[in-house]
Amino acid sequence: MNGPVLIVGAGQAGVQTAEALRAGGFAGPITLLGDEPHAPYHRPPLSKAWLAGEMDAAQLVMRAPEMLARKTIELRTGVKVTAIDRAAKAVTLVDGSTLAYERLVLATGARPRALPLPGADARGVLALRSRDDASAIAARLDLCLAQSRPVVVIGGGFIGLEVAATARKKGLAVTVLEAAPRLLGRVLAPQLSDWYAQLHRSHGAQLLLGAQVAAIEHDAARTVTGVRLGDGSVHPAGLVVVGIGVEPNDELARACGLACERGIVVDACSRTSDPDIVAAGDCTARRAADGSLLRLESVQNATEQGKSAAAALLGQERPFTATPWFWSDQYDRKLQMAGLSSGATHWVLRGDMDGGSFTVWHYRDATLLAADSVNASREHLLARKLLDAGVSPTPEQAQDSGFDLASLLPRA
Repeated sequence: MNGPVLIVGAGQAGVQTAEALRAGGFAGPITLLGDEPHAPYHRPPLSKAWLAGEMDAAQLVMRAPEMLARKTIELRTGVKVTAIDRAAKAVTLVDGSTLAYERLVLATGARPRALPLPGADARGVLALRSRDDASAIAARLDLCLAQSRPVVVIGGGFIGLEVAATARKKGLAVTVLEAAPRLLGRVLAPQLSDWYAQLHRSHGAQLLLGAQVAAIEHDAARTVTGVRLGDGSVHPAGLVVVGIGVEPNDELARACGLACERGIVVDACSRTSDPDIVAAGDCTARRAADGSLLRLESVQNATEQGKSAAAALLGQERPFTATPWFWSDQYDRKLQMAGLSSGATHWVLRGDMDGGSFTVWHYRDATLLAADSVNASREHLLARKLLDAGVSPTPEQAQDSGFDLASLLPRA
């Protein structure tokens, strides 16, 4: 392969693929197409340090254009791809021009799920995905602070809770509306869900679980004034942040006939149903050996799939098989998650929840599935090693703080 490689998407996965291609010895043209006007930037700080005003634009940059240029990676920002012609091996841009490729990388990411309710298009109803989204929310937070108006967050997932924590740190009144009976119910053990609910309440946030949002209230100028629930109650708001999940940006892939199901379907090496196209990051759904599909939305997934995609383009096998891990910062607590807890039948606690440093270990029968650590980075790293090695401490060993879990790891 010596012909041009086009990468659609200039986020974590796209940048990683480009750099891994160069590191792997590919000397042909690489063009990175980003539909945003900004150079590649880090997304995790958007709901935390960037939103809080604790990080400037220079600190947010992932790769400056000149850094990419030194690796002879051409970055084109503000470029939207509208179609893929697999037969001609070319993409069409929004201005009607085309670009040819020998190999194509789709790293198109995901978009916030829209709120399908009356008034959802009112001014001041915002979602958080991009740098511009975060800047708009930050400006609205400042306006609410100046006018003493409250903030309502719809959705008690990670993004919603991180925004809520940031808004509370700024001194704003915050209400979180979650439709489920507990926070982060799909990923956290019940006791940890309850702990996070108490954490937010202890910092002055109001939480309403089982809340059914009916509509967004607004004034004659279509500026948000509140959120109406199914019981008729209204929660006043100068800003509504919608955090009800994301949807993969797989429209380009679907339109050109690539296999898509919950995202662009890829194998463990990021290969799609077209041998000349790979995909990586939040836009993908990875087909497991048993036929199931796994969607992961994380920096680690984007990074590792980018490396796998580059290897596949170079004719190599580099399956992404490492234990998935994630993190979330809320107030002064860092949650670090390792593994996938779906299917857990029971949980054990190691450490002191009241003291604020502990790990919840997820088990299916006697098999360790995952571990969620709060302000316990050493145990998080240890859990990743145990899961990577396929080693399951007994539940009794896991909950015994005096037991040396590292002693269970195979020796080099």
